[in-house]
Amino acid sequence: MKDVSAKVSTMRTATAKAVITVSPETITIIRQGKVPKGDPIPVSKVAAIQAVKNTPLILPYCHPIPVDGIGVDLEIKEDRIEVTVSVRAIYKTGVEMEALTGASAAVLNIYDMLKMLDDTMEIDSVRLVEKTGGKSNFAHGLAGAFHSAVIVVSDSASKGEREDTSGAILKAGLEEFGAQGVGLVILPDDPEALQNQVRKLADDDGIDLILLTGGTGIGPRDLTPEAILPLLDKRIEGIEEHFQSYSRQRTPFAMFSRTVAGQRGCTLILALPGSPGACRDALDSLFPYVKHYLSMREGASHG
Repeated sequence: MKDVSAKVSTMRTATAKAVITVSPETITIIRQGKVPKGDPIPVSKVAAIQAVKNTPLILPYCHPIPVDGIGVDLEIKEDRIEVTVSVRAIYKTGVEMEALTGASAAVLNIYDMLKMLDDTMEIDSVRLVEKTGGKSNFAHGLAGAFHSAVIVVSDSASKGEREDTSGAILKAGLEEFGAQGVGLVILPDDPEALQNQVRKLADDDGIDLILLTGGTGIGPRDLTPEAILPLLDKRIEGIEEHFQSYSRQRTPFAMFSRTVAGQRGCTLILALPGSPGACRDALDSLFPYVKHYLSMREGASHG
């Protein structure tokens, strides 16, 4: 089973449709309520709901999902019955297999209840109509290429006493998400030097996104938040809260981090913890969603 622990929970929806053809004579019997096994319509709705909720028991690689809503609609035509199943959940992985399983179970139940009346029945199709949620969905309409820079704040890394890995992780992640010409600078825990570098990147170079890693803890030399906060025109607490919530679900030590996010001019600045794990968490939890900032700063809506 695929590991989805790094994913962000978002609203996931999926709609699937299945069609079973039956003879017109069988349709008449259904409408007259004369099917020997009873009315297949309400029973098939229950079958669809049960199948959605039990999909992981049927399909081995499907994750157990806390399903929030299931909608089932059966429409009787002249020579067929069309089943539409919609599923909704707030979770880390999609619900398309749940919708497809529900629709499949409904038409299979119809077949079972009508097979003594109609040996011409045929399940024509089971298909996914629509799905939403997850990174691939949110990526649509987000800004494409952007310019970014990474600043590593570390006394030991700046002196060459240890190899930087956190900055390299952020740089590679930014490039994967479409950043162009990602620069990487390593500075000591010096607030004045850090402020000068951020001003240059934001004011002179016009960088769209600056990621800082290191100096956000509670040690005597952890002064990145104190250096960055005076530079911000607007603080964006939502980004901070989102990252903190994501991180605390993975390690209780995240409570000691003082992440800072905000805007200077047209530049988005994120001050992140210095550990490689925290940098991976930042890429997993914040991207590609923070790219929406590039559109919002020009006055675009959240739509």
